[in-house]
Amino acid sequence: MRIVRRPGAFVCGIDAAMDVIGGKWKVLILWALNERTCRFGELRRAVTGVTEKVLSSHLKELEDDGIVHREVYAEVPPRVEYSLTPLGLSLNAALEPLGLWGREHIYRGAEEAGGGVDAGVGVDTGVGVGVGVGVGVGAGADCGAEPQVVAGLGHG
Repeated sequence: MRIVRRPGAFVCGIDAAMDVIGGKWKVLILWALNERTCRFGELRRAVTGVTEKVLSSHLKELEDDGIVHREVYAEVPPRVEYSLTPLGLSLNAALEPLGLWGREHIYRGAEEAGGGVDAGVGVDTGVGVGVGVGVGVGAGADCGAEPQVVAGLGHG
């Protein structure tokens, strides 16, 4: 495994970490690989919206940084699998609190909008109709999905 150090001085540890995981797709790739080893096509499907070119580029950068391991099998047709290195696993562990903060932040936004959160908790309108708003964020390989706000009405 080769690790490429990027040139330039970093202001702090966050600056250095963001240099490795910066971009729209890298953390979603890491999250998908946290679930299991994936082939390129599986990753492409797991990280909804990423183009093949960008996925390929990000995987190469993550491999160069020692975060992702690329295993090439000498078969016909060739098979390539991507997995996290121990450094990648430790990076995902470091990202878990950030994911928790994000979920809490999204839920807080839903509460401020006047709805219940996720578990079907509703707001009593006083006329026998419950109104609830839930926010769902995928985890693991589904994390590439956009957060979805679901509103529902139920007769009481």
